Amino acid sequence: MSKQADSATSTNRAFKKRTGSKSDTIYAHIFDAILEHRLSPGTKLSEEALGEIFGVSRTIIRRELLQLAHEGVVSIRPNRGAMVANPSVEEARQILYARRLVERTITELVVQNATEKQLAELRKMVVDEQNCFTRGEMGTGIRLSGEFHLKLAEVAGNAPLTGFQRSLVSQTSLIIAQYEKVTRSHCSFDEHNQLLDAVAAKDTEKAISLMMRHMDHIDEKLNFDDEGTTDDLHVIFSHVRG
Repeated sequence: MSKQADSATSTNRAFKKRTGSKSDTIYAHIFDAILEHRLSPGTKLSEEALGEIFGVSRTIIRRELLQLAHEGVVSIRPNRGAMVANPSVEEARQILYARRLVERTITELVVQNATEKQLAELRKMVVDEQNCFTRGEMGTGIRLSGEFHLKLAEVAGNAPLTGFQRSLVSQTSLIIAQYEKVTRSHCSFDEHNQLLDAVAAKDTEKAISLMMRHMDHIDEKLNFDDEGTTDDLHVIFSHVRG
């Protein structure tokens, strides 16, 4: 894992209390794989295979999958086990609508509350995101883009909104993985920089307008055509040593 990807993972884990335990690491690996589009919607999450990959019992795997299900990124069905959530078109529209409402409120609070240190941290995240896309590390770049929005929620200073946003960002990543057009144009880092400029200027109206335009661009990339990737868990988590 690259230094930037390692740093990004640490930022991501900050949004869930960490004890340094094996189970926390498993949660982070699965969550990152979803944000990086290495786990595609509908992928079956075998407790047995994941237990072998991470070197833990099925009980531990089941507990982490239940947490991810609570966040809306994993579906668990009786007698069928767990799989990566596979949002329908209508569910996708509802998720994106909710995301808009939350992003508007978060942006308003960020303008009010952001410190210079927090803005510097956010700008560093944008640089890391841009570097990943420049190097062709699309999965990590997509994850960093999502983590930028999670960091904004943290800066907003409202714990319930942060928890809700975490679920929405993860589910949006699934929607993008499932419905984004084949021809992709990742310019989010430019939009993120413009947003931070408005925040630094304490221009709430402009910041909200830029955020809504950013959400418009996400919507414009979706054509609701399903595009799958590998569902082999051993391949997806090949970098993990159990």
